Amino acid sequence: MSAESGVPTYRGRGGIWNEYNYEDYACELAFQHDPDSVLDFHELRRSHVLTCVPHAGHLHLAALQRVHPSLNIITQNIDGMHQRVGTSVAAELHGSLWRQRCAQHGRLTDTAGGRYRVRVCPRCGQTLRPDITWFGDGIDQAVFATAQALIDECDLFIAIGTAAIVWPAAGLIPFQRKPRPWLVEINPEETEVSDGFDDEIRQPASKLSQLLKM
Repeated sequence: MSAESGVPTYRGRGGIWNEYNYEDYACELAFQHDPDSVLDFHELRRSHVLTCVPHAGHLHLAALQRVHPSLNIITQNIDGMHQRVGTSVAAELHGSLWRQRCAQHGRLTDTAGGRYRVRVCPRCGQTLRPDITWFGDGIDQAVFATAQALIDECDLFIAIGTAAIVWPAAGLIPFQRKPRPWLVEINPEETEVSDGFDDEIRQPASKLSQLLKM
């Protein structure tokens, strides 16, 4: 969803993991071994995201949600681009660059800019880690439960710009649900699961205003 805004994807052409080794920057072991390097890396990510601008697709989803409050946004993105245009996001499956968390005292929101305001918990002094699901982490069960409950009730499911290869997020697409909602894929490239959708639209996310006339 955010690639057209200049936010690098993690996989595929130009993906972050083609340049960096995730084992050095995006797993708990790396954080325990060298927390400053991990936090420096995520500050670079935050700074880069702040130079990016939400595109017409982000704006259109925000406008649709104002007209249709039942439109729920579930995202794998951690960049916060939806929220920057006023969209309410029901579930951030993989967390957010704009939060940190302490294992003992929970989450802190930090939207101050590229750099973290603090790197240690103000209550216990423990180094705060980004509130992101890293490689090897367990999922946030409560967030996934929220997403699943919304999907179980929907009558239209639109997958935008996802390769559907990251599990368990990919398993949320309700191919097997009965009764099955109408399934639409919007993606400029075909994916491994494209054949399972009722409609396939080979357009980028920035064209949503032309594609979704709800």
